[in-house]
Amino acid sequence: MTKKIFLGLTLMLILLVPTTVLSARADSAPPAPGDSDKYNFNAGGSTFAFPIVDKWRVEYNKLFPGITLNYQAVGSGAGIKLFTTKKVEFAGTDAPLQSADIVKAPKGTLTIPESMGAIVVVYNIPGVQQNGIKLTGDVIAKIFLGKIIYWHDPDILKLQTNPAIAKALQADGNKIIIVHRSDGSGTTYAFTSYLSQVSSDWSAKVGHSTSVPWPTGMGGSGNAGVAAIVKKVPDSIGYVELAYAKTNTMASLTGNGASVTGSGLISMTYAYVQNHDKTAFLDATVNTTAAAAVGAISSLPAADGVWSNVSINNAPGPNAYPISTFTYLLVNPNLEQLKGMDKQKAQDLVHMLYWFVTDGQKYATKLNYVPLPSAVQELDKKGISEIKFNGQQLWTYP
Repeated sequence: MTKKIFLGLTLMLILLVPTTVLSARADSAPPAPGDSDKYNFNAGGSTFAFPIVDKWRVEYNKLFPGITLNYQAVGSGAGIKLFTTKKVEFAGTDAPLQSADIVKAPKGTLTIPESMGAIVVVYNIPGVQQNGIKLTGDVIAKIFLGKIIYWHDPDILKLQTNPAIAKALQADGNKIIIVHRSDGSGTTYAFTSYLSQVSSDWSAKVGHSTSVPWPTGMGGSGNAGVAAIVKKVPDSIGYVELAYAKTNTMASLTGNGASVTGSGLISMTYAYVQNHDKTAFLDATVNTTAAAAVGAISSLPAADGVWSNVSINNAPGPNAYPISTFTYLLVNPNLEQLKGMDKQKAQDLVHMLYWFVTDGQKYATKLNYVPLPSAVQELDKKGISEIKFNGQQLWTYP
């Protein structure tokens, strides 16, 4: 009889445990906004991240109609300034805070990776209507240094294996027109970091930062601005985030942010870039960008740590696209310091950020971003759990 009771209890526990675990998992997320919650959040910064942040804005508002987000795509440099002066609830940047920024930023600033993406070298060459001009890092550096000035330069021609592309380049007698960012930009930071890694000449003469002393070329504001110029100007070359080359709706910058002015999609041509291993010229895709991050994930700092040296550029591996970057959200861990913040608004911000790095990741691939790996999501959750209001922790990491 005792054995039967014991077996019955054991079976009951086996049946109950999965339900308990599922319940715990369901309750592990921060509290969601209530039906009566009505808050607008202001944020700004990275144009690199704008397509996915804007998608999150729309989808989150569908779930929680009382919560709205105003994200101004003003560039990472401006976003960092808005953050350090406490003008926004959070900022987007592709350039992690450097030592000079850390001094100005709120104590304990949280760096939350929100997505990963690729930067592509776009071109507009009459007679070349497809992707796939092959370029090495050294050749890209020489072009942007103004040392290679024609598309039919021998250093470019010798890399081409497609006869049609080679023929079109040989027939093009015009000078290459350089297009770069005119604003402080995380895309510029990642792009010039890559050039500094692959070219000692670039490193010595220009270096890497959100703004650099460009040796030549014309400037465009934001990824959308560079894309618009390259799309319009024959024989031009520039660099933009992959989403702006493939699927992003054209936008023009008005005032302090980006506003959509038309519904036409841009479809730009871009180069295949030689990998770190010098074994292949790679297309920028979600998979090749994800491959670039594999080696870095295990050594990422905590959200409140120093991120200034984090990079996934020029990563080793046969399938690792060489110009890749994380893009980040900067968050003040002490939300009572922000004007107009109350405890419920702070609680809702925590939930929105949590949703961005978890459920919101399902929108990444279609927009040509890499969904965050689970290890990075957990790092983000730990960081979000450090957010407080008047010293009170708003959500506890399970």
